[in-house]
Formats: sequence, C-alpha cells, structure tokens
Amino acid sequence: MRNLIVIAGFALPLLTLALPALAGEEEIALKDGTGKDLVENNCGGCHSLDYIQMNSPFLDQKKWEGTVQKMIGKFGAPIAEGDVAGIIAYLTANYGAQ
Repeated sequence: MRNLIVIAGFALPLLTLALPALAGEEEIALKDGTGKDLVENNCGGCHSLDYIQMNSPFLDQKKWEGTVQKMIGKFGAPIAEGDVAGIIAYLTANYGAQ
C-alpha cells in the first residue's frame, strides 16, 4: 500500500503537467471538397493534417504530386493507387499555391 501511495504521489504531479499540453491541440478541419475523405483517411492516418495547411503556400500541383509520391515511396504510406489522383486533385484545388 505504501508503494502505491509513493507512485501516486509521483505520477499525479506529472499527469497534471501533461494535461495542459493535450488541451492546446485543436482538430484540423480541412476545406470541403471532392477527395477530402481520401486525404483524411490516407494522410491523416500517418501525420497531422496541419502539415497540409502549413505547406499549402508553397506547393502547386507538381509539388503536391511529388509530395504524395514521396510519402508512398520513401515513407511507405499505404495509399491505394486508385486514391492517388483524387488526393492530388483535392490538395491542388484546395491547398495549391496560387
């Protein structure tokens, strides 16, 4: 019992320090459009969707194509070949550099 009290006395302060960090995270809401579900399901499974918004000022269609192919080739993203064109089209239309 004494060990449990010691563990609780140590873990509780650490937990209270971690909670504010979790509270600051917001869910990323992508723009509505054809292919949004493909991006959420394929891209959001591996990383935060805020990367899309952060990179949108820099990536046009060609660069989005390269990014998606890099995710598949270098990082092993399990994106079905049939989803690739829809993902790129969505990213270009909604987050492509103008």
